Amino acid sequence: MDTEALKKYSALHPKPAGFTLQYGTAGFRTKAEQLDHVMFRMGLLAVLRSKAVASTIGIMVTASHNPEEDNGVKLVDPLGEMLHPSWEEYATQLANAEEQELQKIITEICQKAAVNQHQDASVFIGRDTRPSSEKLSQSVIDGISVLGGQYHDYGLVTTPQLHYMVCCQNTQGQYGKATLEGYYEKLSKAFTELIKESPSSGESQRHLKIDCANGIGALKLSEMQPYFPKEVQIHLYNDGTKEKLNHLCGADFVKVHQKPPRGLDMKPNERCCSFDGDADRIVYYYKDTTGHFHLIDGDKIATLISIFLKELLAKGIKRKSFSFSEVLLDLVSMILNLDKVGQTLKMAVVQTAYANGSSTRYLEETLKVPVHCVKTGVKHLHHKAQEFDVGVYFEANGHGTVLFSKAAETKVRQLAKEEKDDEKREAAKVLENMIDLINQGHRDKELKTKQQHPTNKPPTLSYPE
Repeated sequence: MDTEALKKYSALHPKPAGFTLQYGTAGFRTKAEQLDHVMFRMGLLAVLRSKAVASTIGIMVTASHNPEEDNGVKLVDPLGEMLHPSWEEYATQLANAEEQELQKIITEICQKAAVNQHQDASVFIGRDTRPSSEKLSQSVIDGISVLGGQYHDYGLVTTPQLHYMVCCQNTQGQYGKATLEGYYEKLSKAFTELIKESPSSGESQRHLKIDCANGIGALKLSEMQPYFPKEVQIHLYNDGTKEKLNHLCGADFVKVHQKPPRGLDMKPNERCCSFDGDADRIVYYYKDTTGHFHLIDGDKIATLISIFLKELLAKGIKRKSFSFSEVLLDLVSMILNLDKVGQTLKMAVVQTAYANGSSTRYLEETLKVPVHCVKTGVKHLHHKAQEFDVGVYFEANGHGTVLFSKAAETKVRQLAKEEKDDEKREAAKVLENMIDLINQGHRDKELKTKQQHPTNKPPTLSYPE
């Protein structure tokens, strides 16, 4: 570590005396003008984390659904997950250290996390469309550079896109190409195959109005639109050309106010949805013929996905009646072939105490889906979902995904190619396309071990559209 260079660059990004922040599920967030030193230091931390796990780390400059005047930063771990909890404390310590303590704190982190100073470091950077994001990204780059790290700046990307890039890089391309083109191709291919299996009652089902929260979602959906089938028509609203980011629009506004965003004119039974500022939240809604507004929030999205999975699994199982647990037991022999060793396939929905109680009862009592409750925060939902072969989680605000274990995914792909029973093979193909569309992060056992024990995890938070 070049001590003089660290002092020199740190002085260019001074920390206001007495100013403190806490790294949490959302990373750091506050007014943009207060974040310069934090961005520089998160560049430093990303290098240390990369060296500790011998993998590429991501840094996303965004404040998600916050007002345009705010900004923030969050780190992405090697397989597309949020920063490991043990490193959240390091992030807080580093951000809050006074200038004269900075080198000491870095040294302590290196000792506690057994950081190999000779290991090469690699960091991927992305940012949203906030006016402050480009300058703050440069502060991140300064931090990476002063510790000798290598970086690739993707510029304007959604948060799920950066998660995807990091996962692709650390799986040596097994998950996909770490480019925007690779992202668009993979998701659009899976989406196209899925809708081939979806019955349509009319042209209106192929149309979707999208509130982009005046954020990055509009730019990236415009880029992705040519990859969609011609019959799929998306109509973008709040594209950032007229209004401010997240102002009277976006997923959070729709969820909180239970009404459509400004600038989107809804007709009865039209399909509509809203992203947030960095496009890692989504909620759906429509208006019925009486003019009543209906919100399909994260709780309902999780329930709909569970219904879809149950119906899909049933296609491959010749049974006149069944509970969800019985479906899972049969799926063991159908897909995972684990019955010979006495294992069972585990699936569950993970919620927080803020989840709609009606959705919980419907999942447990009607669908017979196991539901687990965890503390509030995406990181808690995600970590619990990782315990199951199929883990479904969505917060009511639209954050969420579905996780499949590596063993389940491998067998699904095998069954989609090799199963001789037509009905089972087609069901497996649909499930395979769903796995690709959801864009969950892969789980490499060796890499995961390095992350959790530095001394010696799909874009995880990407959402179906």
